[in-house]
Amino acid sequence: MMEEEKSFAELLEASERKPVRLRQGQSVEAVIAKITSDWVFIDLGGKTEGIVERNEFLDKEGQLTVKEGDTVKVYFLSSRHGERVFTTRVSGDAARQYLEEAWRNAIPVEGIVEKEVKGGLEVRIAGTYRAFCPFSQAGIPRGETAAALMGQRIPFIIIEYGERGRRLVVSRRRILEEEERKRKEAIKETLREGMVVTGTVKSLRDFGAFVDIGGIEALLPVSEVGWGRVEDIRDRFTVGQTLEALVLGIDWARDRITLSVKGTLPDPWENVETRYPDGSRHRGTVARLADFGAFITLEPGVDGLIPISRLARGKKIRHPREVLVQGDPIEVVVESSDRAKRRLSLSPVLPEEEQEDSFRPFLQQRGARGFGSLGDMMNRKSPKGKKD
Repeated sequence: MMEEEKSFAELLEASERKPVRLRQGQSVEAVIAKITSDWVFIDLGGKTEGIVERNEFLDKEGQLTVKEGDTVKVYFLSSRHGERVFTTRVSGDAARQYLEEAWRNAIPVEGIVEKEVKGGLEVRIAGTYRAFCPFSQAGIPRGETAAALMGQRIPFIIIEYGERGRRLVVSRRRILEEEERKRKEAIKETLREGMVVTGTVKSLRDFGAFVDIGGIEALLPVSEVGWGRVEDIRDRFTVGQTLEALVLGIDWARDRITLSVKGTLPDPWENVETRYPDGSRHRGTVARLADFGAFITLEPGVDGLIPISRLARGKKIRHPREVLVQGDPIEVVVESSDRAKRRLSLSPVLPEEEQEDSFRPFLQQRGARGFGSLGDMMNRKSPKGKKD
């Protein structure tokens, strides 16, 4: 009974399969079913079988390079005496028909980049056919040259076909664009602003880094590298480095995804009042000088401002550069803080001799008026002295 049920199931499955219709030159994948002394029998599924000459799978030493169960890529040649004949090497008229079909139906074809010519690359397709790929269609990665593609076997789309295959123009960029479109559609389903992603640095520029996240590129601006000021992003990252970043913004209409490493780090302003209470002294570095004062970095991401009026020290100055030098250390006092506005008001700590100088006008004023004798002072303070 079990054998009868199994046979019935197999018959039902076979009856539901439909034969595959093939066009001359069509590329298909098949599974090797049997290998004999002259032929390799392949199974394409759907009641479709075929044969390939065995010598097509031999290496230079005459050794067989495949085994039963392997999947191979072949091209349909013709039907002979009820048998479908395939080949692994498209050539002759079959090759021409294969290329024409690929052009008409935008089917990718594999080609080997052989050399650089004026305006583009020369590509060998289907064994002996030569195609031209303009630089504008080569899809050369940013920061690389055509040399990176030399000798590679890569897929192309035939965008121009003429003179029975003697004039071929191909494009790799269209394939890359289609692959990117598919990746983008897939990532659209999962990517959201505010989520943390892992990416790989693809290239570095003065304005930021291009990062690969799931097969599409995103931009990490230099301002989003960290809480502190970054002069050169190359001091923080290298090409090929893996990093975690917050998705700061998504603009599918402009194909722009913005990342932030800073967003994954603790905010240094979170408890700034505790670390920098009013009246506390700290050492910092002169970060920038402006007409209205000097910005002092106390720690990465936390800058305070000394107004120019605090730098004057009783003198008239037109610019902070007259008394400070960018990059120099400086000791400051916190006058006030505002975490919400991310502001720290600072004043410089004066050297001891300058502190004494600041009291000198007061002492000189007191000396000019005179303090009088000790008796005079006692009389001014004592009620009795007034009666006497």
